[in-house]
Amino acid sequence: MGKIQIEPYNRNMALEYAHKWAFRRNPTYLDFENIGGDCTNFSSQVIFAGSKVMNYKSALGWYYTNSYNRSPSWTGVNFLYNFLTQNNGMGPFAKKVSMQDIMPGDIIQLSFNGDNIYQHSLVVVQIGNPVDINNILIATHTINRDYYALSNYLWKDIRFIHIMGVGK
Repeated sequence: MGKIQIEPYNRNMALEYAHKWAFRRNPTYLDFENIGGDCTNFSSQVIFAGSKVMNYKSALGWYYTNSYNRSPSWTGVNFLYNFLTQNNGMGPFAKKVSMQDIMPGDIIQLSFNGDNIYQHSLVVVQIGNPVDINNILIATHTINRDYYALSNYLWKDIRFIHIMGVGK
């Protein structure tokens, strides 16, 4: 494979997708709402809308062909985090940042038990200036939401994932 070219993540396309599908389901993808939750599937769809590139490495990649042929990172909260923060090949890559460094189109993950296992992925759709826990708005699935206040959630741990770019 040739050298990976780094391109910007298209946050506008990601947000457009998030708003379009926040209260509906894209029929291209299986709805996982009743089989573990659809939040990370929705987050992956949003990230794909902004990146346009999947990574087809079998267990370590990030891809969705159909409900039976997808990577663990497409629908699994912790697998998505690991892929985004460790990816140095094709597809989106990210880093864990402080709350002040997130942008619309980024991902927030919540741990409800505080056991370093995260159970929920949210897409940032709007932030205030300065960024504060009370002015971050998200979109998500399982319980469908758009422009929903992050501060309405109760969590023990939170992590902010800033998408840096896309390897193509």
